[in-house]
Amino acid sequence: PWMRRMLTGTLVLHPAFFSVLPDITCQNKPVPFWQVERRGLLVNILVLLPVNDRHRVILESSAPGEDFIYTSADAATREQVADADVILGNIDPDMLTACEHLQLLQLQTAGYDDYLAAGTVPADVKLSCSIGAYGQAVSEHMFAMVLSMMKHLPGYHDLQREHRWEDLGPVTSLKNANVLVLGAGDIGGHFATLCRDMGAHVRGIKRHPLVYPIVFEDMDGMDALSERLAEADVVASFMPSTPETRGLANAEFFAAMKPGAFFANGGRGDLVVADDLVAALESGHLAGAAVDVTDPEPLPETSPLWDAPNMLITPHVSGWFHLEATLNNVVDIAAENLRHLQAGETLRCWIEH
Repeated sequence: PWMRRMLTGTLVLHPAFFSVLPDITCQNKPVPFWQVERRGLLVNILVLLPVNDRHRVILESSAPGEDFIYTSADAATREQVADADVILGNIDPDMLTACEHLQLLQLQTAGYDDYLAAGTVPADVKLSCSIGAYGQAVSEHMFAMVLSMMKHLPGYHDLQREHRWEDLGPVTSLKNANVLVLGAGDIGGHFATLCRDMGAHVRGIKRHPLVYPIVFEDMDGMDALSERLAEADVVASFMPSTPETRGLANAEFFAAMKPGAFFANGGRGDLVVADDLVAALESGHLAGAAVDVTDPEPLPETSPLWDAPNMLITPHVSGWFHLEATLNNVVDIAAENLRHLQAGETLRCWIEH
């Protein structure tokens, strides 16, 4: 049954987060659930995820007897949103004004920036995200980008298209390299593991450095950033967009990096001052840069990033559902939170708003 009660008590960490802890702003916290008064007998669960039959079984078995409506974010109507008690997936924030008795918005993304503006999500609606679903996909993508640049693979691809048989010279390796990961959550922890498996020494920078995945050799706070940048052969960021991180990767940041180092960004595009990154590449101070996120997106055709030397860009594709495991993870998180919601238990990745 959908119950009326409030839980109090200590913080509960779910098993999925034992090895990699989420950011402190999004973690498991006691969340009350109130019975909603509605016209029908069933709870209406609006599913915007591109699910298959197996996913439907998982979701519907987590809330037996409830009413599941399957559509997409583009096809969802205001009437469906108005009638929903639970929405699984990312809805256009402007559509939330249609909500009449929504209790939970379970996002399919790990990020939730678009839903934090005051009044976007009604105050009595619980908001939860999918941190923990994207670690494998994003980290593998960014790892592949960095390693390909260290081995000049984008340059060789260019030569191939020009039918030119040329040697691009010495390459570097992750074995014994110093890797600095900015943002040591789920994705950063997965990326650190891949680098450690290649023989790299991995350190991290985290806003709250006292708790971090054991894969890191050491962890520092933001006050040590300049010192750690000077030591790193690879700097990879998976930081969220916050007032403190926007524009962090600027001219001073890149000047502090070790000459010949590589920079990668798989977090948020507004971390980087694009003109400053271009200047660091054009001067030869950086050996290369790989980004899957930009600001703005899509990246305008006139952006200097497109033609910067030793620059590798992908169009924010690392974290979508291109890897089957990612959607499986999102569905599992959604199903878990449906069970918690019914039982009045702690929700996974509840976001304060």
